[in-house]
Amino acid sequence: MSDQQNAPHDGAPHLTDADIEAAAALLDAGELVAFPTETVYGLGGDAASPEAVARIYAAKGRPANHPVIVHLPPGGDPRYWAAEWPEAAQKLVDAFWPGPLTLIVKRHARIPDAVSGGQDSVGLRCPSHPVAQKLLAAFSRRRGGHGGVAAPSANRFGHVSPTTAQHVRDEFGAAVHVLDGGACEVGIESTILDLSRGFPALLRPGHVTPHDIARVLGEPPRLPDGSDATAPRASGTLKAHYAPRTPLALLPFEALEPLLSKAADAGETVALVARASRAGAWAQAPGVHFVAAPEEPQAYARELYGLLRELDRANVARILIEKLPETLEWIAVNDRLGRAAAAFEAQQQD
Repeated sequence: MSDQQNAPHDGAPHLTDADIEAAAALLDAGELVAFPTETVYGLGGDAASPEAVARIYAAKGRPANHPVIVHLPPGGDPRYWAAEWPEAAQKLVDAFWPGPLTLIVKRHARIPDAVSGGQDSVGLRCPSHPVAQKLLAAFSRRRGGHGGVAAPSANRFGHVSPTTAQHVRDEFGAAVHVLDGGACEVGIESTILDLSRGFPALLRPGHVTPHDIARVLGEPPRLPDGSDATAPRASGTLKAHYAPRTPLALLPFEALEPLLSKAADAGETVALVARASRAGAWAQAPGVHFVAAPEEPQAYARELYGLLRELDRANVARILIEKLPETLEWIAVNDRLGRAAAAFEAQQQD
């Protein structure tokens, strides 16, 4: 993951050591701080404080049984947070930390129930963004080297995750202190891998792929197919999630064309997000706000949330998105788009 660790964060204001220490002091006092990671911006609070974690849930409007991920600094000891530390966990840490991989392991008894939604497991990760690393290190020093920051995405629950500081301000205004570290390099949330049951199981796909995991462990993880009834609850795995406010449909392109024709007949303006090779004449059609979708999965992931937020401001009646190939390289983007569309499928069924 060295490409992410060393990636520039252009456009971000320079943060001084005093800025970082001031934010760490807020965390130490039980307050919330939004900060950048390589994936998305997180809404952070002291993971060892049930009161601070409760503030996160309240700010987001997040269900109390939906766990949050504990972020650790480079060199932080994950065993402090874990009742068990499998050999597989250490192999993955050596390969991918700092980076966009969250590991779920059995939670140590000293760790409050609040971070896990009452479960006996805990999600741990070490982000690679330099601002996140400095903040986590500064906070951990205040806690004798064992500080961890619980940080789900810094947005209202179920809404599109933020990938810039301005996105966070759009959600919370001045109510949350924000460290501006520029635009996030990965753009979607971390891969979540469960190791708490004796085998690797992918709970949320992300930048670290099943192939990446298999190369390190020598076996592929179980993939999420809806049949894993014993899986722990994990961040961002509800059926409806990551949704814009504008109604969104995700369909194969041939199924989008009747919807485009219907919108044209009704005089509605709709957004169309599709690969340019498929859009054809619809790209220039009246009443169509066309966005050429990236052809490469990592580029699509990096642009996805910013695009959805932009389309929320575009005054369109509906967002129509071309369904992507159902291959492992597209699994993470498909996961986010599918959950965004599910939010509106549920509304249609109500």
